[in-house]
Amino acid sequence: MPDSKDRISWEEYFMNIAGEVATRSTCDRKHVGAVIVRDKNILATGYNGSIRGLAHCSDAGHEMENDHCVRTIHAEANAIVQAARNGVRIENSEIYVTASPCYDCFKMIANAGITAIYYAEFYRDDRIKEHAAELGINLIHLK
Repeated sequence: MPDSKDRISWEEYFMNIAGEVATRSTCDRKHVGAVIVRDKNILATGYNGSIRGLAHCSDAGHEMENDHCVRTIHAEANAIVQAARNGVRIENSEIYVTASPCYDCFKMIANAGITAIYYAEFYRDDRIKEHAAELGINLIHLK
C-alpha cells in the first residue's frame, strides 16, 4: 500500500478525473472535462459535446462562429446541467476543469454558487480573473 506521502493531493486527484472525463468529448477541436466537487465528493461531471440527441461535431462537422465551434455545449455547462437534471445542489462547491472557463461558463459557474475554480490550462479570457477576484471566487491554476 502506498505511503501517505506518496499519494497525490485531492486537487491532483480531481483534476486527473477531469482529464479522464475530457476523453468523452465529441468536439475534436478541444477536449475539455469538468468535475464539480463538494467535501471531496463528486457531484457532477461534464465534457464538451453537442446537444443531447444531435450528431456530434466529429460526425456532423463544426458550426463555426468567430473561430469557435458553437455546436458544442462546454464541459462546465454540461456539468451544471447534469447536476440540475439530477436534482443535485452545487452551491458552495468547487469545479475542476481541464481548461479555464470561457466568459459565459464563468458567469454560469458564479451564478450557480460555485466558490472555487481549479483549471489546468488557461484558455483565452482574462476577464474571469478580474471578476473572480471581485466575487471572491478562488481561481486556481494547477500546473
